[in-house]
Amino acid sequence: MRNITLVLLFLASTVWAQKSDELQIQEIYNAALTKGKAHDWLNYLSNQIGGRLSGSVQAEQAVLYTKAQLDSLGLDKVWLQPVMVPKWVRGTPEFAYIESKPGYTSNIPICALGGSVATPPGGLKANVIEVQGIQDLEKIGRDKIRGKIVFYNRPMDATLLNTFQAYGGCVDQRHGGALEAVKFGAVGVIVRSMNLRLDDYPHTGSMSYGELPVSDRIPAAAISTNAAELLSTTLKLDPNIMFYFKQNCKQLEDVPSFNVIGEITGRTNPDEIMVVGGHLDSWDLGDGSHDDGAGCVQSMEVLRLLKLSGYKPNRTLRVVLFMNEENGLRGGRKYAEEARVKNEGHVFALESDAGGFTPRGFSFDCSEADFEKILQWKPLFEPYLIHQFIKGGSGADIGPLKKEGMVLSGLRPDSQRYFDHHHAQNDTFEHVNKRELELGAAAMTSLVYLIDKYGIGTSNGIKGK
Repeated sequence: MRNITLVLLFLASTVWAQKSDELQIQEIYNAALTKGKAHDWLNYLSNQIGGRLSGSVQAEQAVLYTKAQLDSLGLDKVWLQPVMVPKWVRGTPEFAYIESKPGYTSNIPICALGGSVATPPGGLKANVIEVQGIQDLEKIGRDKIRGKIVFYNRPMDATLLNTFQAYGGCVDQRHGGALEAVKFGAVGVIVRSMNLRLDDYPHTGSMSYGELPVSDRIPAAAISTNAAELLSTTLKLDPNIMFYFKQNCKQLEDVPSFNVIGEITGRTNPDEIMVVGGHLDSWDLGDGSHDDGAGCVQSMEVLRLLKLSGYKPNRTLRVVLFMNEENGLRGGRKYAEEARVKNEGHVFALESDAGGFTPRGFSFDCSEADFEKILQWKPLFEPYLIHQFIKGGSGADIGPLKKEGMVLSGLRPDSQRYFDHHHAQNDTFEHVNKRELELGAAAMTSLVYLIDKYGIGTSNGIKGK
């Protein structure tokens, strides 16, 4: 009889806990959708400050603005964490055209890749050799490439429903294409934009010359997908056409900047730290609303919504707005470095850096045991159309924190429209839907609440779980 009573008590407590969680999550969603601040914060970041390239005046304005907003939330602690960041400037707008014969030209949309050197002052004009990827350079050989502009034209794979996987399948030609083309005597590089649709927006992004001496570096730029189609077709008709482009970008000395951090100290286990964050910097062509203004304001909203609901976390919760994810990852590395120096006990980190679109779920980088525990919470999210709980990557900025026993996670919104805007001029505020942004913030807050309440990883089994 005693055993039956214990079982009944256990089942009753389980049902009560589940009902309690359902009510807490419902309250979080209701607050996000009716009293949310994320959209207002993003409006200011995007429309009053704009693109926030590392080292720019706008990036520093964003630091001051977000710190002031975190100060206004009544958190236990808000501070700036110094970090040195690269300063690359685009200069005057780029210009390019295809020349079919002297005097017959077609202008095309182009933008310098982040970190590229400038062209000569008068621009660069040369014949073009089209390739589908870095591996083609070896097949074609130096004799056919020397003195030409290499045109990388491998598109994102439209058959892949995971558009981040499609992006990963061709981004190497943008990041390392110039470094490899130099080895074969190329004088410049142009890359098809990382975009699934055909349009006239060139998409920038980071590139690297590795340890190549500055004197040996060649200019690198992206052209729009429509321009890539036009250039490819024109080359098939006449392989001897010329391509001209001019860009005035420059790499300057590193400058000081900051990660912006806000904290609610844990009630029972303050030494166990949970992080939620996004990156405050963006590229300069648009205003960085999706990449990653959305992730920043959603992360700020997590702490605000928990305070608004009256929930007092067991563990210390931090929002970290990382600086310099786009062209250096200095902020993420600096945060992890200081955490190690201070011997801080991070147990969980969640990043939002996939746009402000409708949330579909989360990916988790964790042990099987932790993943099985997390899967038990999946039914709590299903009423909110959150269905994707998968093992996978998390986020670039929280990656350096990874250690055994820790759980890293990434918010996974619907990704089908993300690369229409990624690193392009049309990554702007009007393309972020207010309700979708709020739903993402609510989903993140709900996950943080459950992990704080029940514990995972090294926090399993601790008092007050």
